[in-house]
Amino acid sequence: MAEVREFTLPDLGEGLTEAEVVRWLVKVGDVVVVDQPVVEVETAKAMVEVPCPYGGVVTARFGEEGSELPVGAPLLTVAVGEPLPAGAAAPHAKDSTSGAPEGRGAEGSGNVLVGYGTQAPAARRRRIRTPAGGPAVPPPAPAPVPDPATRAVISPLVRRLARERGLDLAEVRGSGPDGLITRADVERATAPAEHRAAEPAPGRGGLQDAGAARRIPLRGVRGAVAEKLSRSRREIPDATCWVDADATELLAARRAMNAAGDPKVSLLAVLARICTAALAEYPELNATVDTEAREIVRLSGVHLGFAAQTDRGLVVPVVRDAHLRNAAELSEEIGRLTEAARTGSLAPAELTGGTFTLNNYGVFGVDGSTPILNHPEAAMLGVGRIAPKPWVVDGELAVRQVVQLSFTFDHRVCDGGTAGGFLRYVADCVERPAVLLRSL
Repeated sequence: MAEVREFTLPDLGEGLTEAEVVRWLVKVGDVVVVDQPVVEVETAKAMVEVPCPYGGVVTARFGEEGSELPVGAPLLTVAVGEPLPAGAAAPHAKDSTSGAPEGRGAEGSGNVLVGYGTQAPAARRRRIRTPAGGPAVPPPAPAPVPDPATRAVISPLVRRLARERGLDLAEVRGSGPDGLITRADVERATAPAEHRAAEPAPGRGGLQDAGAARRIPLRGVRGAVAEKLSRSRREIPDATCWVDADATELLAARRAMNAAGDPKVSLLAVLARICTAALAEYPELNATVDTEAREIVRLSGVHLGFAAQTDRGLVVPVVRDAHLRNAAELSEEIGRLTEAARTGSLAPAELTGGTFTLNNYGVFGVDGSTPILNHPEAAMLGVGRIAPKPWVVDGELAVRQVVQLSFTFDHRVCDGGTAGGFLRYVADCVERPAVLLRSL
């Protein structure tokens, strides 16, 4: 006797109610073990692999790749139970995505499966019994060992990129540690074909046929960002001020910090430390607005978000309790979160709960910007590129490393005087890093 248990899409946290099926990791008839990842899904926060709490044989899958499923919807059914004597027909199953049985027993009887493992008590259950006099079913074979090239791919984004470009990862030699296949490996393997596909047709100036418009669904991370930015524009009366600052001394201070040979401190981490010092001087900017209660809520801790561009769009990882960290600790945490953002492995909790955002758009080679606030936050500091420019120093013209700083704020939370004071404090720290010593 075997027992079939249904595994539903679990609650992925942070109020998420649905997820898109990106890739199935198992097929009907595969043997799975407890906590084995069975499907890769994308939520509005991150891409995650969902492990199955049961061990046994997969009898059905629900949801095609690219479809969206609500939390609580069936993902898989798995046959579990005590292994029966060996020497009988192989198990058969029905894949719910096609609706057709994959096979039947020797006498045309119903599908018979057997599995093993432990199960969660809350799962819905149904039982399948071996027909009287029917053949016994052998215990399932051990789970197949993944192909080495596939097993060496850690990032779900790399697998997805390879799938979109029609690349068989088994044919790719990874350049990373222990044969890890990286995004660069996939791009390198598909570059010639991509280049040919991108060549413009004669006489069209590089444009595709005007009738061949491409529609891209606003789902997952891109859809969540679109909704948040739209809501920010609708609800928040924002304003922006900016100032140019001489960052020459800041760059010199960072070089001195990194000269000792310890782990390097990133420039973004130094700017993050300046932000937390400025918020200590102007705590009214670490706030949000409760529109229903018509109240400004000043927050005690600084959870610093920073904008990161990834293959899946713009994400804002959050450094928890940034006000309690020094520059070295901020650098370490920012580095960890940035790598997780690039590989799509950020947990939903690492993308929510920010109270203030640092937006380093200078990495795109631009000087200034008037960004949209990260709802429901009340303020954002923008940092442009640092470039050599003429600057007056002690009455003499000199070439200095200059950066444009912008500050976007919710005008309901403060007026222009407070916003200007905050931005001027940040600029003073950039121009004279010793100002930070007052808050250390």
